[in-house]
Amino acid sequence: MAVPRAQWWRAALPLAVWAMVALLPTPDGLEPNAWRYFALFLGVLVGLVLEPIPTPAIGLLGVTLATTLGHVGTTPAESLRWGLSGFSNATVWLIFGAFMLSMGYERSGLGRRVALVLVKHLGRRSLGLGYAVALADLVLAPAMPSNTARSGGTIYPIIRNIPALFDSAPGPTARRIGSYLMWTAFAATGVTSMLFLTALAPNLLAIAFVRETVGLEIAWGQWLLGALPVGLVLLGLVPLLTYVLNPPEIRSSDKVPAWAARELKEMGRAGPKERIMGALVLLALGLWIFGGDFISATTVVLIIISLMIVLRVIEWDDILGNKTAWNMLVWFATLVALAGGLNELGIIAWIAETFSSKLTGLPVTVIMASLVAFFFLVHYMFASLTAHTAAVFPVILAVGHAVPGLPVLPFALLLCYSLGLMGVITPYATGPAPVYYASGFVSRAEFWRLGLMFGLIYLAALLAIGMPYLTRIM
Repeated sequence: MAVPRAQWWRAALPLAVWAMVALLPTPDGLEPNAWRYFALFLGVLVGLVLEPIPTPAIGLLGVTLATTLGHVGTTPAESLRWGLSGFSNATVWLIFGAFMLSMGYERSGLGRRVALVLVKHLGRRSLGLGYAVALADLVLAPAMPSNTARSGGTIYPIIRNIPALFDSAPGPTARRIGSYLMWTAFAATGVTSMLFLTALAPNLLAIAFVRETVGLEIAWGQWLLGALPVGLVLLGLVPLLTYVLNPPEIRSSDKVPAWAARELKEMGRAGPKERIMGALVLLALGLWIFGGDFISATTVVLIIISLMIVLRVIEWDDILGNKTAWNMLVWFATLVALAGGLNELGIIAWIAETFSSKLTGLPVTVIMASLVAFFFLVHYMFASLTAHTAAVFPVILAVGHAVPGLPVLPFALLLCYSLGLMGVITPYATGPAPVYYASGFVSRAEFWRLGLMFGLIYLAALLAIGMPYLTRIM
Protein backbone atom coordinates (compact mmCIF):
# COMPACT_ATOMS: atom_id res chain seq x y z
CA MET A 1 0.00 0.00 0.00
CA ALA A 2 3.03 2.30 0.38
CA VAL A 3 3.59 4.78 -2.45
CA PRO A 4 6.97 4.29 -4.24
CA ARG A 5 9.28 7.26 -3.68
CA ALA A 6 9.48 7.98 -7.42
CA GLN A 7 5.68 8.24 -7.53
CA TRP A 8 5.28 10.61 -4.58
CA TRP A 9 3.52 13.18 -6.78
CA ARG A 10 0.62 10.74 -7.30
CA ALA A 11 -0.12 10.97 -3.60
CA ALA A 12 0.75 14.67 -3.24
CA LEU A 13 -1.43 15.99 -6.05
CA PRO A 14 -4.80 14.76 -4.68
CA LEU A 15 -3.92 16.27 -1.28
CA ALA A 16 -2.90 19.53 -2.95
CA VAL A 17 -6.15 19.73 -4.92
CA TRP A 18 -8.17 19.07 -1.76
CA ALA A 19 -6.30 21.80 0.17
CA MET A 20 -6.32 24.42 -2.58
CA VAL A 21 -10.04 24.10 -3.36
CA ALA A 22 -10.95 24.07 0.34
CA LEU A 23 -9.08 27.36 0.83
CA LEU A 24 -10.95 29.13 -1.96
CA PRO A 25 -13.91 31.35 -0.98
CA THR A 26 -17.22 29.50 -0.76
CA PRO A 27 -19.28 30.23 -3.91
CA ASP A 28 -22.72 31.77 -3.65
CA GLY A 29 -25.40 29.15 -3.24
CA LEU A 30 -23.30 26.72 -1.15
CA GLU A 31 -22.72 26.36 2.57
CA PRO A 32 -19.07 26.40 3.74
CA ASN A 33 -19.37 22.78 4.92
CA ALA A 34 -20.64 21.72 1.48
CA TRP A 35 -17.72 23.48 -0.21
CA ARG A 36 -15.22 21.72 2.06
CA TYR A 37 -16.85 18.40 1.20
CA PHE A 38 -16.67 19.24 -2.50
CA ALA A 39 -12.94 19.97 -2.11
CA LEU A 40 -12.43 16.57 -0.49
CA PHE A 41 -14.49 14.92 -3.25
CA LEU A 42 -12.32 16.50 -5.95
CA GLY A 43 -9.20 15.26 -4.15
CA VAL A 44 -10.67 11.75 -4.13
CA LEU A 45 -11.40 11.95 -7.87
CA VAL A 46 -7.84 13.01 -8.64
CA GLY A 47 -6.68 10.08 -6.52
CA LEU A 48 -8.92 7.70 -8.49
CA VAL A 49 -7.30 8.88 -11.72
CA LEU A 50 -3.69 8.78 -10.47
CA GLU A 51 -4.04 5.68 -8.21
CA PRO A 52 -1.25 6.28 -5.67
CA ILE A 53 -2.85 3.42 -3.69
CA PRO A 54 -5.52 0.88 -4.77
CA THR A 55 -8.70 2.65 -5.84
CA PRO A 56 -11.02 0.97 -3.30
CA ALA A 57 -8.69 2.19 -0.57
CA ILE A 58 -8.97 5.73 -1.97
CA GLY A 59 -12.76 5.55 -1.82
CA LEU A 60 -12.66 4.19 1.74
CA LEU A 61 -10.20 6.90 2.77
CA GLY A 62 -12.46 9.60 1.31
CA VAL A 63 -15.54 8.31 3.13
CA THR A 64 -13.59 7.95 6.38
CA LEU A 65 -12.26 11.53 6.19
CA ALA A 66 -15.67 12.99 5.35
CA THR A 67 -17.26 11.02 8.23
CA THR A 68 -14.56 12.01 10.71
CA LEU A 69 -14.70 15.68 9.73
CA GLY A 70 -18.51 15.69 9.93
CA HIS A 71 -19.03 17.02 6.41
CA VAL A 72 -22.30 15.11 5.95
CA GLY A 73 -24.77 15.00 8.84
CA THR A 74 -25.15 17.21 11.89
CA THR A 75 -24.11 14.59 14.48
CA PRO A 76 -21.46 11.84 14.59
CA ALA A 77 -24.23 9.23 14.34
CA GLU A 78 -25.66 10.84 11.20
CA SER A 79 -22.19 11.10 9.67
CA LEU A 80 -21.59 7.40 10.29
CA ARG A 81 -24.99 6.52 8.84
CA TRP A 82 -24.03 8.35 5.66
CA GLY A 83 -20.54 6.80 5.60
CA LEU A 84 -21.97 3.28 5.71
CA SER A 85 -24.92 4.00 3.41
CA GLY A 86 -23.17 2.59 0.34
CA PHE A 87 -22.84 -0.81 2.00
CA SER A 88 -26.63 -1.04 2.35
CA ASN A 89 -27.26 -0.01 -1.25
CA ALA A 90 -29.10 -2.72 -3.23
CA THR A 91 -27.24 -1.97 -6.44
CA VAL A 92 -23.87 -2.42 -4.77
CA TRP A 93 -24.91 -5.91 -3.64
CA LEU A 94 -26.27 -6.64 -7.12
CA ILE A 95 -22.80 -5.88 -8.49
CA PHE A 96 -21.21 -8.14 -5.88
CA GLY A 97 -23.64 -10.96 -6.59
CA ALA A 98 -23.19 -10.69 -10.34
CA PHE A 99 -19.45 -11.22 -9.87
CA MET A 100 -20.31 -14.45 -8.07
CA LEU A 101 -22.38 -15.55 -11.07
CA SER A 102 -19.36 -14.82 -13.22
CA MET A 103 -17.30 -17.10 -10.99
CA GLY A 104 -19.87 -19.87 -11.51
CA TYR A 105 -19.36 -19.60 -15.26
CA GLU A 106 -15.62 -20.01 -14.79
CA ARG A 107 -15.67 -22.75 -12.14
CA SER A 108 -18.19 -24.89 -14.02
CA GLY A 109 -16.46 -24.56 -17.40
CA LEU A 110 -19.70 -23.43 -19.03
CA GLY A 111 -18.20 -20.21 -20.40
CA ARG A 112 -15.36 -22.02 -22.16
CA ARG A 113 -17.71 -24.63 -23.61
CA VAL A 114 -20.09 -21.98 -25.03
CA ALA A 115 -17.22 -20.19 -26.78
CA LEU A 116 -15.74 -23.38 -28.22
CA VAL A 117 -19.09 -24.62 -29.53
CA LEU A 118 -19.64 -21.36 -31.40
CA VAL A 119 -16.11 -21.39 -32.81
CA LYS A 120 -16.56 -24.98 -33.93
CA HIS A 121 -19.74 -24.25 -35.88
CA LEU A 122 -18.94 -20.77 -37.22
CA GLY A 123 -15.15 -20.78 -37.53
CA ARG A 124 -14.70 -22.17 -41.03
CA ARG A 125 -14.44 -18.65 -42.46
CA SER A 126 -12.68 -15.72 -40.84
CA LEU A 127 -15.83 -13.61 -40.90
CA GLY A 128 -17.79 -16.45 -39.35
CA LEU A 129 -15.10 -16.76 -36.69
CA GLY A 130 -15.55 -13.08 -35.91
CA TYR A 131 -19.28 -13.62 -35.43
CA ALA A 132 -18.58 -16.67 -33.25
CA VAL A 133 -16.43 -14.54 -30.95
CA ALA A 134 -19.06 -11.80 -30.79
CA LEU A 135 -21.86 -14.28 -30.09
CA ALA A 136 -19.83 -16.00 -27.37
CA ASP A 137 -19.41 -12.67 -25.61
CA LEU A 138 -23.14 -11.97 -26.09
CA VAL A 139 -24.15 -15.27 -24.47
CA LEU A 140 -21.85 -14.74 -21.48
CA ALA A 141 -22.56 -11.02 -20.98
CA PRO A 142 -25.87 -11.03 -19.02
CA ALA A 143 -24.38 -12.88 -16.06
CA MET A 144 -20.80 -11.62 -16.18
CA PRO A 145 -20.54 -7.97 -15.04
CA SER A 146 -16.78 -7.89 -15.46
CA ASN A 147 -15.92 -7.42 -19.12
CA THR A 148 -12.34 -8.14 -18.07
CA ALA A 149 -13.32 -11.58 -16.78
CA ARG A 150 -15.67 -12.18 -19.70
CA SER A 151 -13.53 -11.05 -22.61
CA GLY A 152 -10.04 -10.88 -21.16
CA GLY A 153 -10.42 -13.93 -18.92
CA THR A 154 -12.72 -16.25 -20.92
CA ILE A 155 -12.78 -15.27 -24.61
CA TYR A 156 -9.15 -14.21 -25.00
CA PRO A 157 -7.54 -17.39 -23.58
CA ILE A 158 -9.50 -19.40 -26.16
CA ILE A 159 -8.92 -17.28 -29.26
CA ARG A 160 -5.24 -16.62 -28.54
CA ASN A 161 -4.60 -20.24 -29.62
CA ILE A 162 -6.14 -19.73 -33.06
CA PRO A 163 -3.58 -17.46 -34.82
CA ALA A 164 -0.82 -20.03 -34.31
CA LEU A 165 -2.80 -22.48 -36.47
CA PHE A 166 -2.13 -20.12 -39.39
CA ASP A 167 1.43 -19.11 -38.44
CA SER A 168 0.09 -15.70 -37.46
CA ALA A 169 2.12 -14.04 -34.69
CA PRO A 170 2.67 -10.51 -33.40
CA GLY A 171 4.62 -8.53 -35.97
CA PRO A 172 4.74 -8.99 -39.75
CA THR A 173 2.32 -11.97 -39.76
CA ALA A 174 -0.26 -10.46 -37.37
CA ARG A 175 -2.56 -9.45 -40.23
CA ARG A 176 -2.97 -13.04 -41.42
CA ILE A 177 -5.73 -13.51 -38.88
CA GLY A 178 -4.55 -12.57 -35.39
CA SER A 179 -5.12 -8.84 -35.69
CA TYR A 180 -8.64 -9.30 -37.06
CA LEU A 181 -9.56 -11.76 -34.36
CA MET A 182 -8.22 -9.74 -31.44
CA TRP A 183 -9.82 -6.48 -32.51
CA THR A 184 -13.18 -8.15 -33.19
CA ALA A 185 -13.20 -9.67 -29.70
CA PHE A 186 -12.24 -6.35 -28.10
CA ALA A 187 -14.74 -4.26 -30.07
CA ALA A 188 -17.56 -6.76 -29.50
CA THR A 189 -17.24 -6.67 -25.72
CA GLY A 190 -17.91 -2.91 -25.78
CA VAL A 191 -21.25 -3.56 -27.46
CA THR A 192 -22.29 -6.44 -25.21
CA SER A 193 -21.31 -4.32 -22.20
CA MET A 194 -23.98 -1.77 -23.15
CA LEU A 195 -26.67 -4.30 -24.08
CA PHE A 196 -27.27 -5.71 -20.60
CA LEU A 197 -27.49 -3.95 -17.26
CA THR A 198 -25.47 -6.75 -15.65
CA ALA A 199 -22.80 -6.95 -18.38
CA LEU A 200 -20.61 -4.16 -16.95
CA ALA A 201 -20.13 -3.16 -13.33
CA PRO A 202 -20.19 0.62 -14.03
CA ASN A 203 -23.65 0.14 -15.59
CA LEU A 204 -24.94 -0.81 -12.17
CA LEU A 205 -23.11 2.06 -10.54
CA ALA A 206 -24.66 4.44 -13.08
CA ILE A 207 -28.25 3.38 -12.31
CA ALA A 208 -27.53 3.95 -8.62
CA PHE A 209 -26.50 7.50 -9.53
CA VAL A 210 -29.66 7.90 -11.64
CA ARG A 211 -31.73 6.91 -8.61
CA GLU A 212 -29.79 9.24 -6.30
CA THR A 213 -29.62 12.22 -8.67
CA VAL A 214 -32.98 12.33 -10.46
CA GLY A 215 -35.07 9.77 -8.56
CA LEU A 216 -35.65 7.36 -11.47
CA GLU A 217 -35.55 3.56 -11.27
CA ILE A 218 -34.22 1.61 -14.26
CA ALA A 219 -35.15 -2.07 -14.30
CA TRP A 220 -33.21 -4.85 -16.03
CA GLY A 221 -35.84 -5.35 -18.73
CA GLN A 222 -36.26 -1.62 -19.28
CA TRP A 223 -32.51 -1.29 -19.83
CA LEU A 224 -32.54 -4.14 -22.37
CA LEU A 225 -35.53 -2.74 -24.25
CA GLY A 226 -33.84 0.61 -24.63
CA ALA A 227 -30.49 -0.88 -25.67
CA LEU A 228 -31.69 -3.39 -28.28
CA PRO A 229 -31.77 -1.27 -31.47
CA VAL A 230 -28.28 0.18 -31.04
CA GLY A 231 -26.81 -2.96 -29.52
CA LEU A 232 -28.05 -5.42 -32.11
CA VAL A 233 -27.10 -3.18 -35.04
CA LEU A 234 -23.58 -2.67 -33.72
CA LEU A 235 -23.09 -6.30 -32.72
CA GLY A 236 -24.07 -7.34 -36.23
CA LEU A 237 -21.69 -4.80 -37.74
CA VAL A 238 -18.57 -5.27 -35.56
CA PRO A 239 -17.15 -8.41 -37.26
CA LEU A 240 -18.01 -7.00 -40.70
CA LEU A 241 -16.58 -3.55 -39.97
CA THR A 242 -13.38 -5.12 -38.66
CA TYR A 243 -13.29 -7.31 -41.77
CA VAL A 244 -13.33 -4.13 -43.89
CA LEU A 245 -11.22 -1.76 -41.74
CA ASN A 246 -8.71 -4.35 -40.49
CA PRO A 247 -9.05 -7.23 -42.97
CA PRO A 248 -7.48 -10.65 -42.39
CA GLU A 249 -5.26 -12.05 -45.11
CA ILE A 250 -6.63 -15.57 -44.56
CA ARG A 251 -10.34 -15.71 -45.36
CA SER A 252 -11.22 -19.39 -44.79
CA SER A 253 -9.81 -22.63 -43.39
CA ASP A 254 -10.91 -25.93 -41.83
CA LYS A 255 -8.25 -25.74 -39.12
CA VAL A 256 -10.23 -23.69 -36.60
CA PRO A 257 -13.35 -25.90 -36.42
CA ALA A 258 -11.11 -28.97 -36.15
CA TRP A 259 -9.12 -27.38 -33.30
CA ALA A 260 -12.30 -26.38 -31.44
CA ALA A 261 -13.66 -29.91 -31.86
CA ARG A 262 -10.48 -31.35 -30.32
CA GLU A 263 -10.73 -28.94 -27.38
CA LEU A 264 -14.37 -29.90 -26.80
CA LYS A 265 -13.47 -33.58 -26.99
CA GLU A 266 -10.85 -33.06 -24.29
CA MET A 267 -13.47 -31.33 -22.11
CA GLY A 268 -15.81 -34.28 -22.48
CA ARG A 269 -19.58 -34.14 -22.09
CA ALA A 270 -21.11 -31.35 -20.04
CA GLY A 271 -20.96 -32.31 -16.38
CA PRO A 272 -23.55 -31.71 -13.63
CA LYS A 273 -22.03 -28.35 -12.65
CA GLU A 274 -22.26 -27.02 -16.19
CA ARG A 275 -25.88 -28.13 -16.59
CA ILE A 276 -26.85 -26.68 -13.23
CA MET A 277 -25.07 -23.42 -13.96
CA GLY A 278 -26.83 -23.15 -17.31
CA ALA A 279 -30.21 -23.66 -15.65
CA LEU A 280 -29.42 -21.08 -12.96
CA VAL A 281 -28.39 -18.49 -15.53
CA LEU A 282 -31.65 -19.03 -17.43
CA LEU A 283 -33.58 -18.72 -14.15
CA ALA A 284 -31.81 -15.45 -13.34
CA LEU A 285 -32.46 -14.03 -16.81
CA GLY A 286 -36.12 -15.02 -16.64
CA LEU A 287 -36.62 -13.35 -13.27
CA TRP A 288 -34.68 -10.23 -14.30
CA ILE A 289 -36.73 -9.83 -17.47
CA PHE A 290 -40.20 -10.88 -16.31
CA GLY A 291 -40.11 -10.68 -12.52
CA GLY A 292 -39.46 -7.00 -11.97
CA ASP A 293 -42.97 -6.41 -10.56
CA PHE A 294 -42.61 -8.92 -7.71
CA ILE A 295 -38.92 -9.48 -7.04
CA SER A 296 -35.93 -7.13 -7.14
CA ALA A 297 -32.87 -7.80 -9.29
CA THR A 298 -30.69 -7.93 -6.18
CA THR A 299 -32.91 -10.53 -4.54
CA VAL A 300 -32.68 -12.64 -7.70
CA VAL A 301 -28.90 -12.66 -7.61
CA LEU A 302 -28.88 -13.58 -3.90
CA ILE A 303 -31.21 -16.50 -4.65
CA ILE A 304 -28.96 -17.72 -7.47
CA ILE A 305 -25.84 -17.47 -5.29
CA SER A 306 -27.57 -19.47 -2.54
CA LEU A 307 -28.55 -22.16 -5.05
CA MET A 308 -25.01 -22.23 -6.47
CA ILE A 309 -23.69 -22.97 -2.97
CA VAL A 310 -26.37 -25.53 -2.09
CA LEU A 311 -25.98 -27.32 -5.43
CA ARG A 312 -22.15 -27.23 -5.08
CA VAL A 313 -21.47 -25.28 -8.26
CA ILE A 314 -19.21 -23.16 -6.06
CA GLU A 315 -18.06 -23.54 -2.47
CA TRP A 316 -18.27 -21.02 0.35
CA ASP A 317 -14.48 -20.80 0.29
CA ASP A 318 -14.73 -19.70 -3.34
CA ILE A 319 -16.86 -16.75 -2.25
CA LEU A 320 -14.48 -15.87 0.56
CA GLY A 321 -11.52 -16.07 -1.81
CA ASN A 322 -13.01 -13.95 -4.61
CA LYS A 323 -10.87 -10.86 -4.03
CA THR A 324 -12.22 -9.11 -7.13
CA ALA A 325 -15.82 -9.25 -5.87
CA TRP A 326 -14.96 -8.01 -2.38
CA ASN A 327 -12.74 -5.35 -3.90
CA MET A 328 -15.65 -4.15 -6.04
CA LEU A 329 -18.00 -4.20 -3.05
CA VAL A 330 -15.83 -1.77 -1.07
CA TRP A 331 -15.02 0.37 -4.10
CA PHE A 332 -18.58 0.81 -5.32
CA ALA A 333 -20.06 1.20 -1.83
CA THR A 334 -17.74 4.09 -1.07
CA LEU A 335 -18.33 5.71 -4.47
CA VAL A 336 -22.11 5.52 -3.99
CA ALA A 337 -21.78 7.10 -0.54
CA LEU A 338 -19.51 9.87 -1.84
CA ALA A 339 -21.90 10.67 -4.71
CA GLY A 340 -24.80 10.60 -2.26
CA GLY A 341 -23.01 13.22 -0.17
CA LEU A 342 -22.96 15.55 -3.16
CA ASN A 343 -26.73 15.25 -3.34
CA GLU A 344 -27.38 15.61 0.38
CA LEU A 345 -25.36 18.81 0.55
CA GLY A 346 -26.96 20.36 -2.55
CA ILE A 347 -23.73 20.36 -4.57
CA ILE A 348 -25.17 18.51 -7.58
CA ALA A 349 -28.12 20.92 -7.76
CA TRP A 350 -25.72 23.89 -7.54
CA ILE A 351 -23.54 22.54 -10.39
CA ALA A 352 -26.60 21.80 -12.51
CA GLU A 353 -28.06 25.28 -12.07
CA THR A 354 -24.69 26.90 -12.81
CA PHE A 355 -24.08 25.08 -16.08
CA SER A 356 -27.63 24.60 -17.36
CA SER A 357 -28.16 28.38 -17.41
CA LYS A 358 -25.40 28.63 -20.03
CA LEU A 359 -27.33 26.26 -22.34
CA THR A 360 -30.49 28.35 -22.42
CA GLY A 361 -31.81 28.95 -25.93
CA LEU A 362 -30.34 25.88 -27.60
CA PRO A 363 -32.66 23.14 -28.96
CA VAL A 364 -33.18 20.33 -26.46
CA THR A 365 -31.95 17.66 -28.90
CA VAL A 366 -28.74 19.62 -29.51
CA ILE A 367 -28.15 19.94 -25.77
CA MET A 368 -28.79 16.25 -25.17
CA ALA A 369 -26.55 15.10 -28.04
CA SER A 370 -23.78 17.50 -27.01
CA LEU A 371 -23.78 16.37 -23.39
CA VAL A 372 -23.72 12.68 -24.39
CA ALA A 373 -20.91 13.29 -26.88
CA PHE A 374 -18.90 15.22 -24.28
CA PHE A 375 -19.42 12.45 -21.72
CA PHE A 376 -18.27 9.85 -24.29
CA LEU A 377 -15.20 11.67 -25.61
CA VAL A 378 -13.90 12.89 -22.25
CA HIS A 379 -13.14 9.24 -21.52
CA TYR A 380 -9.85 9.77 -23.36
CA MET A 381 -8.75 11.29 -20.04
CA PHE A 382 -9.65 8.23 -17.95
CA ALA A 383 -8.10 4.80 -17.52
CA SER A 384 -11.12 3.42 -15.65
CA LEU A 385 -14.79 3.31 -16.58
CA THR A 386 -15.65 3.26 -12.90
CA ALA A 387 -13.62 6.38 -12.13
CA HIS A 388 -15.17 8.10 -15.14
CA THR A 389 -18.65 7.14 -13.97
CA ALA A 390 -18.02 8.40 -10.46
CA ALA A 391 -16.41 11.65 -11.57
CA VAL A 392 -18.49 12.77 -14.53
CA PHE A 393 -21.79 10.84 -14.71
CA PRO A 394 -23.70 12.54 -11.83
CA VAL A 395 -22.63 16.01 -12.98
CA ILE A 396 -23.62 15.57 -16.65
CA LEU A 397 -26.88 13.90 -15.61
CA ALA A 398 -27.72 16.78 -13.26
CA VAL A 399 -26.93 19.40 -15.90
CA GLY A 400 -29.26 17.70 -18.37
CA HIS A 401 -31.95 17.27 -15.72
CA ALA A 402 -31.91 21.02 -15.07
CA VAL A 403 -32.59 21.87 -18.75
CA PRO A 404 -36.32 22.63 -19.21
CA GLY A 405 -38.03 20.18 -21.54
CA LEU A 406 -35.15 17.69 -21.74
CA PRO A 407 -36.50 14.09 -21.49
CA VAL A 408 -34.65 12.83 -18.43
CA LEU A 409 -35.07 9.04 -18.73
CA PRO A 410 -33.91 8.81 -22.38
CA PHE A 411 -31.01 11.12 -21.55
CA ALA A 412 -30.02 9.05 -18.52
CA LEU A 413 -30.13 5.85 -20.59
CA LEU A 414 -27.99 7.38 -23.34
CA LEU A 415 -25.35 8.26 -20.75
CA CYS A 416 -25.58 4.74 -19.29
CA TYR A 417 -25.28 3.03 -22.67
CA SER A 418 -22.25 5.10 -23.62
CA LEU A 419 -20.25 3.57 -20.75
CA GLY A 420 -19.76 0.21 -22.43
CA LEU A 421 -19.25 1.68 -25.89
CA MET A 422 -16.58 4.20 -24.87
CA GLY A 423 -14.32 1.36 -23.73
CA VAL A 424 -13.23 0.82 -27.33
CA ILE A 425 -11.43 4.14 -27.82
CA THR A 426 -7.99 3.64 -26.20
CA PRO A 427 -5.59 0.88 -25.07
CA TYR A 428 -6.41 1.82 -21.47
CA ALA A 429 -10.12 2.71 -21.68
CA THR A 430 -11.46 -0.46 -20.05
CA GLY A 431 -10.24 -3.66 -18.39
CA PRO A 432 -9.89 -5.89 -21.48
CA ALA A 433 -8.07 -3.17 -23.49
CA PRO A 434 -4.59 -3.80 -22.03
CA VAL A 435 -5.09 -7.55 -22.49
CA TYR A 436 -5.68 -7.27 -26.24
CA TYR A 437 -3.13 -4.50 -26.66
CA ALA A 438 -0.48 -6.58 -24.88
CA SER A 439 -1.17 -9.52 -27.20
CA GLY A 440 0.92 -7.68 -29.80
CA PHE A 441 -1.39 -8.52 -32.69
CA VAL A 442 -2.69 -4.93 -32.97
CA SER A 443 0.09 -2.35 -33.14
CA ARG A 444 -0.04 0.84 -31.10
CA ALA A 445 -0.83 3.01 -34.13
CA GLU A 446 -3.50 0.58 -35.32
CA PHE A 447 -5.07 0.38 -31.87
CA TRP A 448 -5.46 4.15 -31.69
CA ARG A 449 -6.69 4.38 -35.29
CA LEU A 450 -9.26 1.63 -34.89
CA GLY A 451 -10.26 2.93 -31.48
CA LEU A 452 -11.03 6.37 -32.91
CA MET A 453 -12.93 4.96 -35.89
CA PHE A 454 -15.00 2.50 -33.88
CA GLY A 455 -15.56 5.05 -31.13
CA LEU A 456 -17.01 7.55 -33.60
CA ILE A 457 -19.15 4.83 -35.21
CA TYR A 458 -20.46 3.73 -31.81
CA LEU A 459 -21.21 7.31 -30.76
CA ALA A 460 -22.94 8.06 -34.07
CA ALA A 461 -25.11 4.95 -33.74
CA LEU A 462 -26.01 5.85 -30.15
CA LEU A 463 -27.14 9.34 -31.18
CA ALA A 464 -28.64 8.57 -34.59
CA ILE A 465 -30.50 5.39 -33.57
CA GLY A 466 -30.70 5.44 -29.79
CA MET A 467 -31.72 9.05 -29.16
CA PRO A 468 -34.83 9.16 -31.41
CA TYR A 469 -35.83 5.63 -30.37
CA LEU A 470 -35.58 6.32 -26.64
CA THR A 471 -37.37 9.66 -26.81
CA ARG A 472 -40.21 7.95 -28.64
CA ILE A 473 -40.73 4.91 -26.39
CA MET A 474 -39.68 6.17 -22.92
